[in-house]
Amino acid sequence: MKFCKLRHALSREDRLRRSYYQVLRDELDQFVLDYCLVGSYNNFLKLRTPYPFVELRELKPRARIPSVEFEAQNSFLIIFCEEYIDKTHKKYIRYFDVNKTTKTNLLRLKDFPDLENYNRNIKCFESDGFFSLLKNLLPVDYAILIQPNHRLKTQYALTHFHVRVDWPIADASENLAKFLRYISKDLYEKGDCYAENMQKKLFEYYGVPVLAGGRRTAAVVAAQYFRQLDSITTVYVGSSESRSLLRLDEKGVSKSVLVKLEVDQVKALSQQEGLPQSTFTNNYVVAREGKFYICIFNVWYDYTSHALPSEGGRLRELNPDNNWLTVAEEQILPKPSVSKYAPIPYKMVYA
Repeated sequence: MKFCKLRHALSREDRLRRSYYQVLRDELDQFVLDYCLVGSYNNFLKLRTPYPFVELRELKPRARIPSVEFEAQNSFLIIFCEEYIDKTHKKYIRYFDVNKTTKTNLLRLKDFPDLENYNRNIKCFESDGFFSLLKNLLPVDYAILIQPNHRLKTQYALTHFHVRVDWPIADASENLAKFLRYISKDLYEKGDCYAENMQKKLFEYYGVPVLAGGRRTAAVVAAQYFRQLDSITTVYVGSSESRSLLRLDEKGVSKSVLVKLEVDQVKALSQQEGLPQSTFTNNYVVAREGKFYICIFNVWYDYTSHALPSEGGRLRELNPDNNWLTVAEEQILPKPSVSKYAPIPYKMVYA
């Protein structure tokens, strides 16, 4: 299995494009954090319903997440590709003229707002109306595809919506298993039980429970599929069950959730960073709930040796009991609208 080329292996032109992609991805990060977490919190407020905060144990690797769906939680799936997806991939990544972002296709959607003012440039990342268009399309089933414009490859655009990811889970598991050298050729070469365990490990590799809902399953399969390419692909998924933002990219897995902090915790964080408490509140607190401060908590995961290619490329046996992920970084993120302040390291998962 290929992986994205490292920066030093790229041409000068491709290095420039990667830098541009990463700048745009930073902007997209802030949008999805706001839409997935802050926007969902506000949805619950409007309904006068308590927000179902994620329990910290749910952020541990292999944690079981309650299978309860919350309609007020914003759900979506975004695939952001560094390079244009060649038509040879349409067998598994279903993007066609019928789901291209055109006015004619958008007219088929129920209650799509402001179509009278729609123009084709609005789908370009640099346009003023891009994030409004994206926000309006996120509730649509399946995935949103953002990639370079086919004609102007330095210009990124929301090219397609309602994009299905139809690569079989068994194929994705086989692809990962061969890369990690748990099999040599075929997923079922060591029996059905071994193959079933490997499929479970595919989900663990991406920080998702085995029985996850449709969008998260599609995100896992998409992330694994695009790892076959030389370029970067970032997959964002918001789930009504997990109440979290899951991001899958070339660095691995990260999750962001809303957490409640007490006054003492806020004071300690402010002192740790040498900030007045008012500065912390203005730049890191997205809401207040009684005596609690609501903040965005982010966790990055590292792969254990069992989820990395074997030494020397030797074949090895899969042990389902081995953990494939471990918590690497924990931090409180600034509000999505804040650019001046950095994330603050803060351990909560195992505290």
